[in-house]
Amino acid sequence: MVERPKSVGSWLHDLLKSYGVDTVFGIPGVHTIPMYAGLKESGIRHITPRHEQGAGFMADGYARVTGKPGVCFIITGPGMTNILTAMGQAYSESIPMLVISSTSNRSHLRQGRGYLHELPDQQAMVSGVCAFSHTLHELSDLPCVLDRAFSIFKNARPRPVHVEIPLDVWQQPAPDPIRHHTRAFASTYGPTAHDLANAADLILKSESPLLIAGGGARMAGKEIQELAEKIGMPVLMTINARGLLPPGHPLGLSVSGSFISTRKMIEQSDLVLAVGSELGPTDFDIYDRGIWPRFKHLIRIDIDAEQLYRNAAPNLALLGASKPTVQALLKALPKDVRSSPNGVTRTKNTRRAAHMELSENMLEAVRFLEEIRNFAPDARIIGDSTQPIYAGNLFFDASSTASWFNSSVGFGTLGYALPAAIGAALGDPSRPVICLIGDGGLQFTLGELGSLRECQANVTVIVWNNNAYGEIRSSMEAADIAPVGVDLFSPDFLQLAKAFGFKTHKLKDKLGIGEIVRSATNTKEPFFILVNDE
Repeated sequence: MVERPKSVGSWLHDLLKSYGVDTVFGIPGVHTIPMYAGLKESGIRHITPRHEQGAGFMADGYARVTGKPGVCFIITGPGMTNILTAMGQAYSESIPMLVISSTSNRSHLRQGRGYLHELPDQQAMVSGVCAFSHTLHELSDLPCVLDRAFSIFKNARPRPVHVEIPLDVWQQPAPDPIRHHTRAFASTYGPTAHDLANAADLILKSESPLLIAGGGARMAGKEIQELAEKIGMPVLMTINARGLLPPGHPLGLSVSGSFISTRKMIEQSDLVLAVGSELGPTDFDIYDRGIWPRFKHLIRIDIDAEQLYRNAAPNLALLGASKPTVQALLKALPKDVRSSPNGVTRTKNTRRAAHMELSENMLEAVRFLEEIRNFAPDARIIGDSTQPIYAGNLFFDASSTASWFNSSVGFGTLGYALPAAIGAALGDPSRPVICLIGDGGLQFTLGELGSLRECQANVTVIVWNNNAYGEIRSSMEAADIAPVGVDLFSPDFLQLAKAFGFKTHKLKDKLGIGEIVRSATNTKEPFFILVNDE
């Protein structure tokens, strides 16, 4: 009996599995059929969103909770234009994502002759939202291209990577079977011993140090907590670093860097150590006042050499990934260090002052979030641009790392929360996920309720409903502009959720959210809660 040659699709799946890929997100189409040959037998789980943008957001949520790149199979042309927004969000937030797409035959590229799904230049279009985009001309080159991609995911600022495979390249015979081996990716580089010694000396001489932790510090929570406690140094956690120190930690500050009180703390600190933070406007000038914190002395740790000098130039720059660099800094410090005696007091005073800066509406929204967290402490809260999320970005203690993230700042896309929550729940099914989304944002990706029903992930959807783009309406009114285009028709969300087969609940009292959330997350299946805020 003659053994049938391995399909190109099966070869691709074996190759992806050798990098640890176990899940892909995609919508099959006529130009991606070769990618799907043998996929059912491969052991790789396939999740079908209802829109390619949803595939990208699912991959984003999956990557944040697993630490692995989210992988998407995307069709030529409209599939790639659909996923661009999700890639832009991932690029802005430094999320690893691998997008494998089809493209036109090599002889048809950039010809403009009107072939199905043809774009003038698909690769050029995608290049602005990824670390690199590569057009594959020979199948045998793919392992090398993926090595480049995974090297970036491991040892550089992680961002999307796009690989497009022309339709005629799929006709090439499958290369030799993949050799499953551990790839010898280089260890992340780090600062010199001289620079570490200088940093340690500056920290030891400081009387009022402050550590600012950004999203790039997510993997260094244990080390940052150890450093903070050793020195007596408050830790200001930006939005993407929330949960790095646990709720109630005496040195933990889960408040916005844009508050007057927080800015005052930064400027009164004689040393600021910024770890994995862009020190960007949406964390430190969210109200767009053009007022930037002044740093008396700044040390920056970042994996991105260019980012070390954006927004605020440091007195000392330490180039390297957060976790090994903070580990090395701890080793550079003497074992017996006199902890700063005023760190806890400074933290407490700044937190109290920041709380007083919140408006009554924001205070109410913070209490809403705290009740959710207290009744469902294991749940991840994943959000969109809606009032409770804005409030939480200003003032909220997340239960743990990667338990609080959203799309309301940075790239700031709507429609993110639902598919990202699905991806997160699939990436880590051991913990419930709460999707907190507005009625306007939900209607961007409403179809993904079908995806959620299909995969039965443990996601509780909470819709904050005001039949409007409420924050935009308020901003128009504040600018003395008659609101236009912000009042929305919304469907009967509860009936719609029931049509998808979800258990539902309409909340009459916002502060009764805790019990219903505890009940919903304990069902370990999709649940839909409507909160009216009109």
